[in-house]
Amino acid sequence: MKESALTVQTKFAKIDNNQIAYRKFGAGAPLILLNRFRGTLDTWDPLFLDLLAMHHTVITFDYCGIGYSEGELPLAIKDVANDVIKLAGYLEIEKFHVLGWSYGGWVAQYTMFLHPSRIVNTVLIGTNPIGKNEVPFKKEFFERALKPVNTDDDFLVLFFESNSEKSKVAAEDAIQRIAARFDLSKVPSTQEVFNRYFASKTAIAEDTDNFRAAYQNSNIPILVLSGDNDISFALENWYPMLGNAPTLRLIVMPESGHAPHFQYPDETSAYIKAFFED
Repeated sequence: MKESALTVQTKFAKIDNNQIAYRKFGAGAPLILLNRFRGTLDTWDPLFLDLLAMHHTVITFDYCGIGYSEGELPLAIKDVANDVIKLAGYLEIEKFHVLGWSYGGWVAQYTMFLHPSRIVNTVLIGTNPIGKNEVPFKKEFFERALKPVNTDDDFLVLFFESNSEKSKVAAEDAIQRIAARFDLSKVPSTQEVFNRYFASKTAIAEDTDNFRAAYQNSNIPILVLSGDNDISFALENWYPMLGNAPTLRLIVMPESGHAPHFQYPDETSAYIKAFFED
C-alpha cells in the first residue's frame, strides 16, 4: 500500500457548515468505520486498519465535535447516523460496508436500519443490539471510562481481559502501536461531552422505531464480533437475538474484552474479509 494508518493524511469534509475530519486509504469496496465512546481518528489500532485496507478502502472519521472535527456531537444518535450518510455523499460513495465499535456499533445499527439501501454489510464489534438489554455495564467501566485522562492500566481493564496474561501482552502491544500516531489533546475529556454521548441511552433502550424487531426481516448480512469478557457491552446480550435475526453471525473471541479486534487484529480482520466475500 502507498499509504498506511500511520501515514495517511487527515482531510476535512464540509458537512452542515462543520469541518469533519477523515482519513481514507487502501483499495477496494469502501468500508466506513464508526468509533467508540471517546474515540478519535488516532485511537484505532493502526495494524487492524492496515489489515482491513489490504482489501478495502478504509474510511475513518471523527464525529461532529469530537477529535479533529468541528461542531458538537449530536444529542440524538439518529443524527449521528445521518452524518455517516452525509460523509458518504461528500465522498461520492453510494453503497458501502459499515463497521461500528462500541458506541459506534449503535450508530452503525441506526445507519443500517434508517438507510438500508446504502449498506452492503454490517460489522458490529464490542457492542449490543438496539433495545433493552438485560446485562448492564459493570461498575469498572464507569470507574475507568469517565476519567479525564486514562492510564495504560485503564486501557487494559476497559478494552482487554485483565485476568489473562495473553490479553495483557496484547494490550501492551496495542498501546505501543496506537502511540505511534496519537494526540491526547484530541480525546474528549469533559463531562459535558460525555453527556452528549449518553444522551441517546434512553432512546436506544426504548427503541420506538422497533429496530430490534427489524433484525427479523433485514436482508443485510451482519457480523458481530465480541470478547468473552466485555465489561461494558456484554456478550450475553446477543443471545436473545440468535434465532431471531436470520442474517446475523456471532463470533466470540476468547480471553478478551471490549476490543477483540485489537487483541486479535489478524484473526478478526480475516473473519471480516471472509464475511464480506461470502
